[in-house]
Amino acid sequence: MVSAAEAEFTAAVAPFHREVTAHCYRMLGSLTDAEDVVQETWMRAWQAWPGFRPRSDDRGRSVRAWLYKIATNRCLTFLGRAARRELPTTAEAQEVRWLEPLPDDRMAYADQLDPAERLVAWESVELAFLVALQHLPPRQRAALLLREVLGYSAVETADLLDTSVASVNSALQRARVVRERPVPDRSAPETADLARRYAAAWEAGDVEAIVAMLAEDARFSMPPLPEWYAGRAAIREFLVTGPLTYRWRFLPARANGMPAFATYHWDGTAYTPMGLDVLTIRDGAVREVVSFLQADVADFGLPSRIEGER
Repeated sequence: MVSAAEAEFTAAVAPFHREVTAHCYRMLGSLTDAEDVVQETWMRAWQAWPGFRPRSDDRGRSVRAWLYKIATNRCLTFLGRAARRELPTTAEAQEVRWLEPLPDDRMAYADQLDPAERLVAWESVELAFLVALQHLPPRQRAALLLREVLGYSAVETADLLDTSVASVNSALQRARVVRERPVPDRSAPETADLARRYAAAWEAGDVEAIVAMLAEDARFSMPPLPEWYAGRAAIREFLVTGPLTYRWRFLPARANGMPAFATYHWDGTAYTPMGLDVLTIRDGAVREVVSFLQADVADFGLPSRIEGER
């Protein structure tokens, strides 16, 4: 039987579970690691709950800030013993940990935000932003997220990080370069049409159609494989000598606020999963494809097998 204290705790913290998970994902670049850290955060919050005294005039905001403080500190501790996560196009070492995709349904809380906050929330899980974040020192990373994504003031951020306002402002000044990047076209109608045509070209094995949709400087990578390809010619050669020797089915998904497809190849009896392709589309062209070969399609609500040849 649930005690009164447990019921009170659950009611207080449950509304913030998805957004705190998203925060930890941004900090760590991995949903798996983020969920582990959130579980630890909730355990520590429960242990501290009897002594927690939220502001009576704004209890929800107090609980939210308290959870973010615990979660951020757990992330910083985690990052103190773990290498940053990369994509093949940015990796600087032979032995690396790979960035992981985020199913869009984990960002459902963003639907409750006002339009400006919603835009910032979705931009903050784009792959390019996450990669850039991973190259910041952990405390700079935390300061940027707390200030510019979550909207905490410098004073509030200093309290959450147990540091000074001057330190927060210094870290933020160094970190702001991360946000200076081109933004993909996520919701434009032509983006959805281009993504649909891209998937159809793969299913038809039409390499010329695929290449025609790529930007001149497009990039194609397949973590955890370290190899990656840049430019139409290199990508075309890779496709005709590798992936397009198979037959494919693509099922639409959404990851990191971007068009994505669970990819299935024909194994002689059925179509079986190969990974998740996340597309960056900008200015009417596919700028980057990251094919996450270790992604679990079940996380995106998609089947583990497709029967039939078509």
